[in-house]
Amino acid sequence: MIAPPDATPLPRHFFDRPVLEVAPDLLGRVLVRTTPDGPIRVRLTEVEAYDGPNDPGSHAYRGHTARNDVMFGPPGHVYVYFTYGMWFCMNLVCGPEGNPSAVLLRAGEIVEGAELARKRRLSARNDKELAKGPARLATALDVTRELNGTDACAAGDTPLRILTGTPVPADQVRNGPRTGVSGDGAVQPWRYWVANDPTVSPYRAHAPRRRSS
Repeated sequence: MIAPPDATPLPRHFFDRPVLEVAPDLLGRVLVRTTPDGPIRVRLTEVEAYDGPNDPGSHAYRGHTARNDVMFGPPGHVYVYFTYGMWFCMNLVCGPEGNPSAVLLRAGEIVEGAELARKRRLSARNDKELAKGPARLATALDVTRELNGTDACAAGDTPLRILTGTPVPADQVRNGPRTGVSGDGAVQPWRYWVANDPTVSPYRAHAPRRRSS
């Protein structure tokens, strides 16, 4: 039996491309978080690209550290970081090994397992807010640093997997400045989102001294 298109895992070569190609192509893809209570699926509606040493907004801009080690590894792995002393955020590593670029997963629509996401996002006023923002998305999917380095392209049982989903047509993709990035990294229009989607997070011009991935 042939698996439906949205259930087919994305191959590693999908991520082994320039980050500015991968980022908009992730819109409409489905991230699956497998938990002991059941799966949670989120259709990605907003992402941001970070281009490593070429990008002042990237965690990897100043080189290789223990914190950003996963970004220097193979593409298709999950990079999780802790921010503002309270939230986790999740990225997917792109490009060839040793080229530390990544895509921050900013928002999405919970398409399966909303009842599980609601238990973790008690402050959400409705289901459209369950994963509306990178910290909310990670919270809804119960993503912590324990998942840092997870291979999202691996076969078999894995706590996180990225599926083909239904890619968003080019005429429905929008892009603009990244959210919450200050200084030289604020000028790149490397945030991508699905036009008129209610799960996309609101834009914030900048936040002092923040890097995203």
